[in-house]
Amino acid sequence: MSMTFPGSAVRFGAPWATSLKIVTGLSFLILVGVACIGLLTGPGNVVWLLAMVVGPLLVLAVASLFAIRGYVLADEALWIERPLWSTQVDLSDLESAEATPFAMRRSLRYFGNGGLFCFAGWFRNKQLGPYRAFATDPARTVVLRFARRVIVITPEKPEEFVGALEAMTA
Repeated sequence: MSMTFPGSAVRFGAPWATSLKIVTGLSFLILVGVACIGLLTGPGNVVWLLAMVVGPLLVLAVASLFAIRGYVLADEALWIERPLWSTQVDLSDLESAEATPFAMRRSLRYFGNGGLFCFAGWFRNKQLGPYRAFATDPARTVVLRFARRVIVITPEKPEEFVGALEAMTA
């Protein structure tokens, strides 16, 4: 499902880092493996089926809905594309945007997803302080600083993204 954006919208992909591919692949195998083991073994009662089959498959399904497919700049906003919806970030109070590779390095995750289809949630590190991430490749980070928050994204061409953002908000 994709939103329709005006003709002046600029879209950037969200390429996956090798680490994201590995974590997602291993997590997929483990979750599906647990579900298969749950189907083939155990007492088969409702609690067992919920814990060993439905639970792991539900984690996989829900996490896949939060995958990041791309970033769109349109109408003074950043849209973070997900499989079924887009998250809007109002850019009216944007103070700066900078392509800063590996800005998420040495971060502590407070709440969020650390590698199943994306790196998203609330994080903190010494360089950025507290921030929210919508990322797929930590090597391509763009740091968006607002009056009261910091957001990190990872578009396919960080420098071009910053240029397009500056042109849109000028």
